[in-house]
Amino acid sequence: MKRAGVIGWPIRHSRSPLIHGYWLRILGIAGAYDRIAVPPEELADFIARIADGELVGCNVTIPHKEAVIAHVHVADPLQRRIGSINTIYIDAAGRVAGESTDGHGFWAALADQVPAKRLSEIERILVMGAGGASRAVVAMLYSQTAAQVTVAARDIARADAICDIIGDTRIDPTTWEDIPDRLRSADLIVNTTPLGMSGYPDLNLDLEHARPGAIAYDLVYVPLETTFLRDARRHGLTAVDGVGMLLHQAAPGFEKWFGVRPEVTAELRSIVVRDIESGS
Repeated sequence: MKRAGVIGWPIRHSRSPLIHGYWLRILGIAGAYDRIAVPPEELADFIARIADGELVGCNVTIPHKEAVIAHVHVADPLQRRIGSINTIYIDAAGRVAGESTDGHGFWAALADQVPAKRLSEIERILVMGAGGASRAVVAMLYSQTAAQVTVAARDIARADAICDIIGDTRIDPTTWEDIPDRLRSADLIVNTTPLGMSGYPDLNLDLEHARPGAIAYDLVYVPLETTFLRDARRHGLTAVDGVGMLLHQAAPGFEKWFGVRPEVTAELRSIVVRDIESGS
């Protein structure tokens, strides 16, 4: 029986086992997918277990998305430069390989909830955070839109690094303190930080002066409605939660591990939403 999982530290919040378990069940595949708590100091040893055949691969979440790239083969040059991996698998050459499906999941979920015409009209984007998820999101936004993308981070050097990777004047860095000014012109506001997630402080952001009709997109999905999204709705913005990205980023990995590309359905979203709302 093929076994995969999701690694992180902590990992209790992850709904990935629910998603992959659903797909295994409805597709009639004999397999398993588990939460696996891996402290940072044990990451290399865990990757070695994949090389030894204990697992067919895994998803990667906080805080390992950047650190794991040192331990896997990454074929795509841009993803190698981005330095963020969320999916590990065994490639055709038998190597432990990695790639990021975060960008795919991010864009697919956004396209599910926002009409294509409105997406095409986005001119300015504010991305908050400069970690692994941010890197994948910024690269996808660069490839899918003609918008100006501003990356805001508490550590400006990390925002600079993302901009240097893309190497285009459409991507520019700014400080965390500059966020209120950037909100006034942003058509799309994206939180890629863990702020607002259960166990973390809230993302304290005053949306009173956000551009009317802007889209607020939070990658956090536990809780389902973060303070950021609640405030966005209160100010008349379009709110997009992190569940859609969670679902869409999962499908490519499942295909690599179990050989079938699964569907992201309304039924699956309902199952995940109910589970989050129940607090289980």
